[in-house]
Amino acid sequence: MRAVYDPIRRLFASVCCGWVLIFGQLASAQQPGTLRPGERLRVFLDCQNVHCDFDFVRTEITFVDWVRNRQDAGIHLLVTAQTTGGGGREFTLSFIGQGGLAGSDQTLRTLSPQTASSDERRRTLVRAFTLGLARYAVGTPAADRITVTYAAPATDSSASSAPIRDPWNYWLYSLSVNGNVNGESRSKFSQFYGNISANRTTEEFKVRLSTNGSYGENKFVLTDGTFTSYSHSYGVSGLVVKSLGPHWSAGPSVSASSSTFFNYKLALRSGLAAEYNLFPYNESTRRQLTFLYTLGGAHFRYEDTTIFDRLQETRPTQSLAVSLDVKQRWGSASISLDGDQFIHDLSKYNLGASADGDLRIFKGFSLNFFGQASLLRDQLYLRKGGASDEEVLIRRRQLATSYRYFGFFGIRYAFGSIYNNVVNPRFGAFDF
Repeated sequence: MRAVYDPIRRLFASVCCGWVLIFGQLASAQQPGTLRPGERLRVFLDCQNVHCDFDFVRTEITFVDWVRNRQDAGIHLLVTAQTTGGGGREFTLSFIGQGGLAGSDQTLRTLSPQTASSDERRRTLVRAFTLGLARYAVGTPAADRITVTYAAPATDSSASSAPIRDPWNYWLYSLSVNGNVNGESRSKFSQFYGNISANRTTEEFKVRLSTNGSYGENKFVLTDGTFTSYSHSYGVSGLVVKSLGPHWSAGPSVSASSSTFFNYKLALRSGLAAEYNLFPYNESTRRQLTFLYTLGGAHFRYEDTTIFDRLQETRPTQSLAVSLDVKQRWGSASISLDGDQFIHDLSKYNLGASADGDLRIFKGFSLNFFGQASLLRDQLYLRKGGASDEEVLIRRRQLATSYRYFGFFGIRYAFGSIYNNVVNPRFGAFDF
């Protein structure tokens, strides 16, 4: 019997010793932000809705230690962004002190124009990261090796205080065309898109004008012949928004479109909308809670007779959308609820809800998810007679349905070394 129990006792003793070592290391772990002599500043880079090119950041900024989890960092560097009126990006850098550095927070902002290349954009971010982190690196061994340089402007510095003169009067124009094709011996697919837009953004007004179009074609070689399907959609839209203080905004919108998918020969929509943001708009990179109400009307001309025996109709409409968007140290999350209704018949409506997030539950463990669902009771445009089997299979026409949903989720847990400094791109084509 002793020969049987001895291996069990040894296994139990080794497991207990392992747990004692783990808990001993956890108990002796230093508080984030409290540096031992000779230790560098620990930083956790958290880029939300921003591509920061972390490999480039690590190779350019080497006077700090980059760590994998925010709980191990003295500085949590949270980066968010929003689009500027000229089509560029304004980056907000929040340096959040933790542990021994708690209370030493600072915020920096930097701009990247629309014409900036990806390399110019990442260098703009690295320059801003360096300026912000230099303050916290004082007192660490890296301080003796940090130098600050300044490139003096080529012209008189007083010129920078002069009012900005914009020959385009803040208007930004954009044209784009793209497409994709693929095929095999018995099937071919092609799709083409085009868009033209003109936008003007100031502190007082936002103006959006755009026109777009798409064309798609499918061909299938079947046993009894060839099946070909075509689809197209075209549209033009306009929006004017007036700022009414730090929380309110309002303005009209109008659009015209044509779509084979929705049986629209012509769909005209117009409305007047008002939006209230519980938080000031200047905090939009970190948090928003908006309520948007629209009252308007719609006129439809259909390609084929609808299930309600109509070829055209005009209806009053209203809609309400509530949206919460938060980006914080623990991750990001957004939730939205929206509803549209035809006022002439309140039973004709649709309700939708969506949620997505990337949450850090605890050290090393994160959860990401996305989901959306709709309750549909307003399909006035459905063709009478339904769709053929081929149209059902290739989704060239909107089908009758009372609901729609989609979702996904994932979890991730990582443990081990807290450091994340090394960049090694060798054999990058292998994806394990």
